[in-house]
Amino acid sequence: MLQNLHVKNLALIDECEVEFSDGLNILSGETGAGKSIIIGSINLALGEKVPKEMLRDSDQPAFVELIFSVDNEQTAKALKALDVELEDNTVILSRKITASRAIGRVNGEAVSVSRMKEIASYLIDIHGQHEHQSLLSKKKHLDILDEYAKKQLGNKKSELSAVYKEYRALKEEFEKSNIDNEQRSRELSFLEYEVKEIEDANLTPGEDEELETQFKRFSNGKKIMEGVNAAYSATGGEMDSASELIGRAVRELGQVSGYDTEVENLENQLAEIDSLLSDFNHEISGYISGAEFDEESFYETQKRLDEINHLKSKYGNFIDEILVSLEEKQKRIAVLNDYDAYLKDLEQQLSKMEFKLSAISEEVSKIRQKSAAKLVKEIIAALNDLNFLDVKFDMRFDRLPDYTANGIDSPEFLISTNPGEPLKPLGKVASGGELSRIMLGIKTIMAENDHIESLIFDEIDSGISGRTAQMVSEKMNELGRNHQIICITHLPQIAAMADAHFLIEKSVENKSTVSKIYRLSDKQSVAELARMLGGAKITDTVMESAREMKVLAAEKKA
Repeated sequence: MLQNLHVKNLALIDECEVEFSDGLNILSGETGAGKSIIIGSINLALGEKVPKEMLRDSDQPAFVELIFSVDNEQTAKALKALDVELEDNTVILSRKITASRAIGRVNGEAVSVSRMKEIASYLIDIHGQHEHQSLLSKKKHLDILDEYAKKQLGNKKSELSAVYKEYRALKEEFEKSNIDNEQRSRELSFLEYEVKEIEDANLTPGEDEELETQFKRFSNGKKIMEGVNAAYSATGGEMDSASELIGRAVRELGQVSGYDTEVENLENQLAEIDSLLSDFNHEISGYISGAEFDEESFYETQKRLDEINHLKSKYGNFIDEILVSLEEKQKRIAVLNDYDAYLKDLEQQLSKMEFKLSAISEEVSKIRQKSAAKLVKEIIAALNDLNFLDVKFDMRFDRLPDYTANGIDSPEFLISTNPGEPLKPLGKVASGGELSRIMLGIKTIMAENDHIESLIFDEIDSGISGRTAQMVSEKMNELGRNHQIICITHLPQIAAMADAHFLIEKSVENKSTVSKIYRLSDKQSVAELARMLGGAKITDTVMESAREMKVLAAEKKA
């Protein structure tokens, strides 16, 4: 579960630290107090893109840190498989954000955004304010089903995707192969010309690099020789050169070294330098003697480089790529010379691959349909708990006109919320409030399926009130018995069920607006419920209602 949240220099938050509890954690406060910033900061820590305006002070880095305790054995195994080592059953996710970059870390080790998200997916699930709108898309329905059935599907989806990729490649090749004799003759003639051009060049891998080195040396020959001759004059010339002066110094020390061992050591060191310089002068003299500019060699080098660069401009940036291109063209020539056999073989390959794709698609479809029947039953049970009376719910499977990387299925949720009404597509009949509750029901099922310990709901109460709100609060309480729930809400019915109630409020400090969050005592929680019930004016009657609501919630939780 999420134990601790630490946020610094982010939006309206100067610095805050929150210790969450297990069960149901409620976050409430006035509109605009900064409730969504808390959820937003968690999203940022988990790898979401950082808008520049989120930095409170652009000259200072922002920092978000999440500390999770991992008690679920399956979650611990999954994290270990990702090479995440648990220290005292704890995982720390953090992100340091500056105006130019953001650095994410897991247990102090820098990680990529994709890896951060992968690790976080085993620790927490966040339901955003508008996520229920995604239920309007049929594609989302398939995503939900596949997520629910992922254990049953195993590696079938990745196998399906790989087979589909091979099938598409063969199909595209087959479609492009429909050419007449005249087109084939033109292509064959052109390919033969290109192959001859490459073969005549007689290329050798690495040849271009050697030629470029030679060309560079030829092009700068005069400058090189001037520098080398100047160096030799300074080190090996006859009058006042380094070699002459050092030799003289060695002789001077040799005359007195017998009187002092330290002077003798100095003589030996200088003698070594003299020897090294002598070897250097010998080598540089040999270089000067052998470095004669050969204009014919320079011309041949330049001509060969021009030939290779011309081939590079047509067939590849490197000689290895040109040779690969040559091999491909030779294979294509062999195909064109026996085109009927090629077409027959390609048609057979395509037929076999289509049969294989059909078989794996049907297998995946059967698993989906079997899982869908189970999922539908669980969703109906969850919807009954969320005040959907006499609800009918199902999943219809349509068949796509052609194969895709996801198979042949186009499933869609169907719902009827009123007695006597037929089942209709979910996206066409459900209201915003109904979509919110349906998504809550689905999230509940998925959480049980995935063993995710922490769930965050950002205003899941959108569009609901009255008895429905009470049933949603009871569902949240039920969820909180097996999971840690962190919920932003405007509804007192949900807030009353809190195991830990936090208030987010704005204030002005040093002429600057800041948002703060702190945990409420039971007495303070009742006062906050009264504010949520009564608005601007809190009467004794409203306070009594808030106290009663808290008592009734406690009875439900018992």
